[in-house]
Amino acid sequence: MGKLQRGAHIVWDWNGTLLHDIHAVIEATNASFAEIGLESITLERYRELYCVPVPKFYERLMGRLPTEAEWQVMDAVFHKHYWARAEGCGLADGAAELLAGRRAAGRTQSLLSLAPHEHLVPIVRRHGIEEHFVRIDGRMDASHAGKAERMVRHLDALGGVAAVERTVVIGDAVDDALAAAHVGARAVLYTGGSHSRGSLAEAGVPVVDSLAEAVEVAEQLAA
Repeated sequence: MGKLQRGAHIVWDWNGTLLHDIHAVIEATNASFAEIGLESITLERYRELYCVPVPKFYERLMGRLPTEAEWQVMDAVFHKHYWARAEGCGLADGAAELLAGRRAAGRTQSLLSLAPHEHLVPIVRRHGIEEHFVRIDGRMDASHAGKAERMVRHLDALGGVAAVERTVVIGDAVDDALAAAHVGARAVLYTGGSHSRGSLAEAGVPVVDSLAEAVEVAEQLAA
């Protein structure tokens, strides 16, 4: 079977990529800001400043890193408000159809997220798309570090489902591109989530405005 027939193995991001949750994120972020007296933030400013690890994002806003006590409060409040809203978030336009179509065509795909694993799996299941992934990995620890080392473990756990040179990460954050580069994979970044187009462009990988285009570019990169 030739390389074109096998196509790309896509490692999908969840929040801001497959799940269209950016407005829930903004509302939860502003609720956490209110707890320690920070001014609310607009979607545009959020997308310009957001970065991983998340405490660095708060440093950009506050001019200093939050104290451990502030961080604990903000993180807890954010997640309380976010998960109260996440149930009302839908998938990104065309996401379910893209996933089903790739699986039907014999393509493989997996999901790697910084969302807590115990929350991630049930919400993926409720959206009816769990069967389209050969593996789903959420965050299993308290670390808010980026995805690089998690990507290593994710690909190892896939057990050779795909060669790294035809693995493409699709996400909405520069951190997704950094994680891909860390393992020697490619990346495509999507503008529907946490970063502005300008911020994403700094990663030096293709930037797209729809998931359909992201998949098309991923297949080109893996060909």
